[in-house]
Amino acid sequence: MKDDCALGQRTGLPETLRVLLAEYPRDLWDSTVPLDGVTRFWLDRHIMFRSLLAQMEDEARRLCDGAAPPEHAVRAIRRQAAILLSELYGHHKIEDLHYFPQLALLEPRLGAGFEILDADHHALEEHLDDLATAVGGLVQAAPEVQHDAAGRLQVRLDRFGGVLDRHLFDEEEIVVPILLRHGEGLVG
Repeated sequence: MKDDCALGQRTGLPETLRVLLAEYPRDLWDSTVPLDGVTRFWLDRHIMFRSLLAQMEDEARRLCDGAAPPEHAVRAIRRQAAILLSELYGHHKIEDLHYFPQLALLEPRLGAGFEILDADHHALEEHLDDLATAVGGLVQAAPEVQHDAAGRLQVRLDRFGGVLDRHLFDEEEIVVPILLRHGEGLVG
């Protein structure tokens, strides 16, 4: 894989991997994605990941600003992080083992896209470990150093948020058009 396609380096997918997106552009997804299907469930998982991250960022910011009781903020961050980390690990595992191989067979010309997404999952593992460490540091911090630990967590959340959003966005641009083109009943 080229370095400019590595997570943290790329600013979007190469045009050769956006061929189906031209046929199924993002602005039509709301009107074409079934409300009760695999695609909607999958997109809702991505929404959940972004929402949990935003909640963690908000709690860490409030903790740093002194706008939230420390016990409440730390408990909320710990709970949100546990859900985010667990759900992301599970989501990536099922994609790597189940969905991506099936989808790659449906659209072999997008095989390089699935290689990028697989590499993203490996790169995200390091970010997830760093995030877990930062959350653990906040949870274990003595009251007099919680502010510093919350600041370190904010930096980690900012870095993680950027790479996670890049990955989710690119993954959506590869996967959703395939599901819309071939029918989501083909995966499951």
